[in-house]
This record gives sequence, C-alpha cells and structure tokens, in this order.
Amino acid sequence: MANSPQARKRARLNELQRKHNAGQRSRARTYIKKVETQLRNGNAEGAREAFREMEPVLDNSVNKGVFAKNKVARHKSRLNARIKALQSG
Repeated sequence: MANSPQARKRARLNELQRKHNAGQRSRARTYIKKVETQLRNGNAEGAREAFREMEPVLDNSVNKGVFAKNKVARHKSRLNARIKALQSG
C-alpha cells in the first residue's frame, strides 16, 4: 500500500484514469462491433456509414493514449478492406 501522501494520491488518480480508459476502450469496441455487424448482414452502405462514425472515435482514442497507433490503423485498414470487398462483389 502507498505510504506517502503523494503515493496515495497517485494511486487514487491511477484508479480514476484506469476506469476512464476502460470506458473509452469499451466505446471504441462498440463502434467496431457496429461495423462488423453491418458487414455480417451484408449491408455495404450501412457498414460504410458505421465506419465513418467509428473513425474519429478510434483516432481520438489514439490521441488519448488508450490504444496504440498501429493497432487502430490495423483495425481501420482491415475493416475498410472488408467493406470494399463487400461492395465489389
């Protein structure tokens, strides 16, 4: 357990930040699932619209340090490829 006052404060703030980050991660995953649901249903237009809503949420999560930049880029790239494949054929 933290003994000094500043260590106790850091522990308190770390817990608050952990909870905030968990909410941000959950929100981003929800947007990803919305795109994947549209893809599974074969709805290219709905998937494209959900993708447009998802992009800024993921980009903001990178700026806030919730996700790594390459992880978000990988998700966006793979989902976009699936949308394009669904549209083309």
